[in-house]
Amino acid sequence: MRNLDSLFASVLATPDLPAATSVFWVHHGTRLPGGDVTYLNQYVLVRVGRAFGACAFEAGQIDPSVCADLSGRPLADLLRDGDDALPAPLRVAALDAYLAQAEPHALDPRAEAATLPLGTPLERALARDAAIAGLLPEPEGRKVALIGVVNPLVAAIRERGGECLPCDLNLRTTQWGDTVTTDMDEVLDTADAVVATGMTLGNGSFDHILARCRERGLPLVVYAQSGSAVARAFLGHGVTAVSAEPFPFSQFSADPTALYRYRTENDQ
Repeated sequence: MRNLDSLFASVLATPDLPAATSVFWVHHGTRLPGGDVTYLNQYVLVRVGRAFGACAFEAGQIDPSVCADLSGRPLADLLRDGDDALPAPLRVAALDAYLAQAEPHALDPRAEAATLPLGTPLERALARDAAIAGLLPEPEGRKVALIGVVNPLVAAIRERGGECLPCDLNLRTTQWGDTVTTDMDEVLDTADAVVATGMTLGNGSFDHILARCRERGLPLVVYAQSGSAVARAFLGHGVTAVSAEPFPFSQFSADPTALYRYRTENDQ
């Protein structure tokens, strides 16, 4: 059954892998109007050909020296496993770049392109998170685990009638004072559906979430800036829908940008 390790292995077995043209990182902070949380996100990015791959990482997990050390290196060096493997978020970013180069979201016939409007960070976040919540199958009256909390997405789930079960490693309360648990199993055991961030691909929790959703037959929606093409590879293999937002992300622009929504009705 497909998991993250098997996906890495299948790509590493591909002959004539290209080089990583460039490796870089971005540190970005945002506080939305009316909120009391400053979102601090760090992303490592890998470019392969026409595509960028991305994955968020925690403070101190990756040193800026990777930009000089790894730019131009064979992609296999970034993807490798074992004792000398690079940090997981960097490996995910490299895998994401390869998969996005092989099949760009804009050319994928399964993708439904949605345009995020010209607007402020809050206006664009609200539009993005409404598009994500729209991927849930009939959330009204359902308990929806949200693994990776952003307040506009909590609101979007509630606006569609769902009961949000928030889980995050860094936040302790939502904007409205709801307790946020750090225990994934606490919400995975009771949820009727799951929405998880692509950051779970880089922090080692994705395979566990995937396995629990398969075991319980839960719909799993992945909202992915991190690893958007990686998350897409699990569509129909435990993931029922993906909101894919490739780099450059919506928060870096006020102009209209695209995200790509994927759905499957026949999960395998």
